Amino acid sequence: MGVHRSALCRGPYGGEGHRAGGTDCSDPAVFEVARHNRQPLLVCPVHLGPSLLLAAGVLWPPEIRLIARAPRPPA
Repeated sequence: MGVHRSALCRGPYGGEGHRAGGTDCSDPAVFEVARHNRQPLLVCPVHLGPSLLLAAGVLWPPEIRLIARAPRPPA
């Protein structure tokens, strides 16, 4: 855990390069979703569910890895 500590969420669609529309979430990535013939999709807790349904190449059943701890809300 913590390999992608500075990675930002790429959800829910997981576009790369010039097709990165819809990936403007600035939250840190907490999960990695495996995809067929694509880089794994790094997502925050909010975009985990939508990415499983909307992102291209997501394996089914999904393969999800925890890569970081979710940040604690301010007290």
